[in-house]
Amino acid sequence: MSRPLQVLGFGALAIDDIIYVDRGLSAGKGKVTKRATDHGGNVATALVAVARLGGRAGFIGWLGEDAAADPASAELEREGVDISLAPRHAAAAPIRSVITVAPDGDRFIAYDDDVLHGTSDALPDDVLMQAPVLLIDGYATHSESVVARARALGLAVIADIEWTVGAATDRLLAFADHLVLPLAFAREYTGHTDPAAILDALWSAQRSAVVLTDSERGTCLRQKGDPTRWHLPAYQVLAVDTTGAGDCFHGAYALALAEGKSPLDCVAYATAAAAISVIARGGRRGLPDNRTCLAWMAGANAPTPRPIPRCHD
Repeated sequence: MSRPLQVLGFGALAIDDIIYVDRGLSAGKGKVTKRATDHGGNVATALVAVARLGGRAGFIGWLGEDAAADPASAELEREGVDISLAPRHAAAAPIRSVITVAPDGDRFIAYDDDVLHGTSDALPDDVLMQAPVLLIDGYATHSESVVARARALGLAVIADIEWTVGAATDRLLAFADHLVLPLAFAREYTGHTDPAAILDALWSAQRSAVVLTDSERGTCLRQKGDPTRWHLPAYQVLAVDTTGAGDCFHGAYALALAEGKSPLDCVAYATAAAAISVIARGGRRGLPDNRTCLAWMAGANAPTPRPIPRCHD
């Protein structure tokens, strides 16, 4: 079935004030070396990554009624993300964040998310059918019924979850057939420490993949129909700013999935995209194009997946 878009998403949409400092975040204080303002948000940046990679993405979360006075939505449109299907509300506004970035690229994010989250429960099925993949983040607990309908309509649902609010998060994780989660959150959520044990704890008959990301330590994966649990090392790069790297990973994974790639191949593509993104400053400025990703994947230093030994923790 041919669809006008490849990836839909709703979730965090943010405006980030970024402060670069001359010392590590544990130093207590340091000198500001640079200030910048950028647009961010988990799902919003992931959709921009899809567009930069040459894909067709649509944001279907709440946007303000006055598009001319909404810089976050205008930026999405400027980046090539379709916002024509998004519901509008007078109270909708972006999250505001202050991000402190250390010399090693590590960062601390302070955010004010007292805004309207999720999307309209009245979002029509024909909007959801505009793409084969739906990307959501933790704020989708505000719109569980939409996620459930997307799965019932046959969309692949990728969940980017970093925190839990209890039963609503449990239900959201159950809806998703592709869990792409930070390893730190997955450890806290499952109570396991070993990646192989976590992959198995999060598995269900409805899953297509469980992916655990761990920044420079690489990514672990279990995929449907494959008895092997995989680890894909990260590229060895000198990180300048890790802001948005996880969002870039999710966007690249979603696009590869929409193009029919296996979860392991999606992870390989996303790993290259995320590595490229951290060698530039800002959450979106370093997002790569498809040609660069493919060149990195074809390079001699491209990481090779290897099986994860089973461990009982």
